[in-house]
Amino acid sequence: MIEILKYDVYNFENAIRGARNPMNSWNKYDSRIGENGDFVFGENDLDLARKLCKAGTDHRKFMRQILVCVDINAPLYWWKEFDTYKVGTTANSTSTMHKIHSKPFEMNDFSHDKLDDFGKQVLGDLLAYLEKLRVTFNQSKDKAAWYEIIQLLPSSYNQLRTCTMSYENLATMFGARRSHKLDEWKDFCSWIESLPYTKELICF
Repeated sequence: MIEILKYDVYNFENAIRGARNPMNSWNKYDSRIGENGDFVFGENDLDLARKLCKAGTDHRKFMRQILVCVDINAPLYWWKEFDTYKVGTTANSTSTMHKIHSKPFEMNDFSHDKLDDFGKQVLGDLLAYLEKLRVTFNQSKDKAAWYEIIQLLPSSYNQLRTCTMSYENLATMFGARRSHKLDEWKDFCSWIESLPYTKELICF
């Protein structure tokens, strides 16, 4: 399970203007800001952007200047793979170290959409034990109980992170992960396809 929550895409205007610097072709800049405040590529600028993207990473440097900030709620097993793309990305996450004991454990704190009935029962039994440990820790501050929670916490535990990355990062992820066996990656790549101009710049 993955949830793509609030997100913003910005800096198109500056990125494509900078892409014209190498050839001093600023006179051909024809993009604009639309009535709703969104960036609208002009024909000349979109043609240049497409050519640079198809020419490869050395030429499409402007993609590193188109930025995305997004809240993602996903299981730890997905975040472990996302962390492959640490270069050029920044994330602030909810903290298991500081806040794992601050609320009761619930089934919806975990990705369980692929579990059969027996798997859900096993997870439920584990959550009951984790909740017992949580109550013990909150009452006694016994670090041993807290450590048990941390070491028993399944990788299906959902963590919220606010991530900032570039279109270049997204292009790398899309190319590498769109056919991944995890449905979370397929959903993430579908979200990439929904972003402004990714069909022209990333998903071609």
